[in-house]
Amino acid sequence: MWEKKHPEVAQALWELAESHAQQDPTFRTTLSFTRLTAEEAIKQLRAQGFADDVLPSRSGMSRVLNRNGYRLRPVLKAKPQKIPETDAIFANIRERDRDSQDEAVMRLSMDCKATVKIGDYSRGGKTRGDHRAADHDMGCEEKHKPFGVVNEDSGSLHLSFGSSAKTSDFIIDSLYAWWERQAPEERARVTHLQIKADNGPESNGRRTQFLKRMVQFADHIGKSIRLLYYPPYHSKYNPVERCWGILEKHWNGAKLTDTQMMLEWAKTMTWKGVHPVVELSRTVHEKGVTVAKEAMQAVESRLERHPLLPKWDILIRPVGTV
Repeated sequence: MWEKKHPEVAQALWELAESHAQQDPTFRTTLSFTRLTAEEAIKQLRAQGFADDVLPSRSGMSRVLNRNGYRLRPVLKAKPQKIPETDAIFANIRERDRDSQDEAVMRLSMDCKATVKIGDYSRGGKTRGDHRAADHDMGCEEKHKPFGVVNEDSGSLHLSFGSSAKTSDFIIDSLYAWWERQAPEERARVTHLQIKADNGPESNGRRTQFLKRMVQFADHIGKSIRLLYYPPYHSKYNPVERCWGILEKHWNGAKLTDTQMMLEWAKTMTWKGVHPVVELSRTVHEKGVTVAKEAMQAVESRLERHPLLPKWDILIRPVGTV
């Protein structure tokens, strides 16, 4: 075998492999898994001064690593964890979608996304322009929190970038801005909004400030609102998540060096062939706002919670309706 024929090189290889190795996390085997590829192993051994005539070919190096317990292992996505209500929640969402085929119901999906850091930072991707970027984003002074709401039927997308904290108030303020952008005839046609959201801390079915502001929003627009939540660890099923994926792909390779650059890149993406409406919010939103227990009782009286899924399906009717 190669390792017996070239013990000095083999020893260097084992030390190299060990530096990249990880024990089987299940402890069911004695195998070590390595992130070191055969090609990279040969490259690093050459850098240590070993000549090609004592190094195996790439396929030979793979066999050497494998038979000595250093195997490449594919990185597997973890399966979403399930809570007891998971299947019932998805069944309920499907049922609500079937019931909302009426033209008077506007089906929406909303979500906040990861903070966008402004600066000369690498975001992955490729570019034909200046390809040099900062190697880290420590000390970033300007950041924006994206919030999106997409109409599932028309494909229209509204993006708000907040320069303050990602809070319940930021989300509801963004919904007000979205509503004001709707055409008057569209607002007149709609009697119900169905809004899908994930179980995030700023907008879940127990967040007091969010529910208070949502009741106020329903009264302001004079429309019933049904909130449908996805179970924990299943936010990828929320339709707006696909919009975020398109945006990330769209500006990969770009350096968002200032706020205007970020907004212009966002405006030029397309979702279902349409450019989004993009807005910037400079409103300062306070973190940690909650509603006192006594005041929350009045809010709770306005919420019609699903008898079996009270945290996952909530109907809010505007004041004066039954």
